Parts: sequence; C-alpha cells; structure tokens
Amino acid sequence: MKYFSIAFVAIFVTLAAACASQKAPDANTAQKQMPPNHDMSNMSHTEGVNKRGDEVMGFDDAKTTHHFRLQSDGGAIEVEADDANDTASRDQIRQHLGHIAGLFADGNFNAPMLIHGREPDGVPTMQRLKAEIRYRFEESDKGGRVSISTGNPEAVEAIHDFLRFQIRDHQTGDPTNVENN
Repeated sequence: MKYFSIAFVAIFVTLAAACASQKAPDANTAQKQMPPNHDMSNMSHTEGVNKRGDEVMGFDDAKTTHHFRLQSDGGAIEVEADDANDTASRDQIRQHLGHIAGLFADGNFNAPMLIHGREPDGVPTMQRLKAEIRYRFEESDKGGRVSISTGNPEAVEAIHDFLRFQIRDHQTGDPTNVENN
C-alpha cells in the first residue's frame, strides 16, 4: 500500500508539473493534448470528463462531490470526499485545489482544458484579467475550496461563465444563479 501511495503521488506530481509547464492550448488543440491512452470514441462526454478528471485531479470522482458556487464577487470551487473517513481522497483534494489556486492565479487553465477536452467558457477573459482576480484555497473537513473573487465586473462575468460551464460539464446540479455572499 505504501508503494501504491508513493507511485500515486509521483504520477500526480508529474501530471501537475506537465500542466504547469505547458502553454495554455486553444479550444482546437486541447483535444490533441489528451494523454495517448484516452480513446473517447466509445465514451459519453460525461464519462470522458470523469475519466480524465480522475487522472488530472488525482482523486476518484466517484468518491467525491464537486460544487461550483456563483457569488456576487466571483464564486467558489468546492470538492469533498463523500466518506468522512476517506482521508486519502481528502488529502488528494486538498493538494489538487491548493495547486489549482496557484495555477489559476498565474493564468494557467491547462488542467480544466485537459479534463473537459476544450477551453471552458470564461477562460480567455480570466487569463487576460488575471491580475484583478484573487484565488484563495481553504481546507474543509472533508476536502477544500477555492474562493475566486474580484472587483472587476467583466472578470465577475467571466468567472460566472467558467463556473456555469463546470456545473454543466460535471452535471453537479448546482444553482446557476448568483448566491448571496
């Protein structure tokens, strides 16, 4: 089991490093950048998102719950392990979300592009206005949260587009209207 954990961490770090070092692909090249073992021809889009997500995020989507929240100043990405005793998933979620907060702050959205097979809505504007958007990672009991905030109305709109895209593609059923902060 110890060797499995070490191997898993090594794979995750390798994927994270690859994502961090790549130039952001456009919508037409994102599919070309899928790892070679991804034959999506017999898979639904949602199954593909989940399979790629497991590999890119480093935790099993079937053991976790995603939520995407729209707020007046931006929103949030929340992920938690379904089982409070699943500390492995909890720790993997925390590692992933902490890393994602840093990547997004740098304007690097390769991870969601790899997961979804295309550029998520809102990304070009979020990249252009990256200096005006704040990403803050926070741990929760069973995982974590990335809070995304800005005072720029154009950036807020782009964040909302990005989060609505996530809600649709992950099929979370989260509200697509803005919540009160």
